[in-house]
Amino acid sequence: QVQLVESGGGLVQAGGSLRLSCAASGRTFSNYAMGWFRQAPGKEREFVAGINWRGTVTVTSYADSVKGRFTISRDNAKNTVYLQMNSLKPEDTAVYYCAAKSYGSSSIWANEYNYWGQGTQVTVSA
Repeated sequence: QVQLVESGGGLVQAGGSLRLSCAASGRTFSNYAMGWFRQAPGKEREFVAGINWRGTVTVTSYADSVKGRFTISRDNAKNTVYLQMNSLKPEDTAVYYCAAKSYGSSSIWANEYNYWGQGTQVTVSA
């Protein structure tokens, strides 16, 4: 079992930055691929970014809509994954969720993840 707790959301003006954190507890954190997803009102949950280890290499992936603005990273010693969000836009407004995937690489598909956090609200004003 893995428990995930997100933090760092809030209200920010367009062009501003936020850093989300996801603290994991339970089983060995480094064994899991991690992902960030978001869900805006009336919309489906969508992939934002993913990260996993391949030996000593960290592999990251991003949705096209956030590429170049968001950065995902992880600190295995702290059992934490981060999402640095820069140049925020009103369309980034959503509840952001952290997710853990037991096997393989990170994925853009939400149903491949085994554990989810409760979400943190990000609101970007124009």
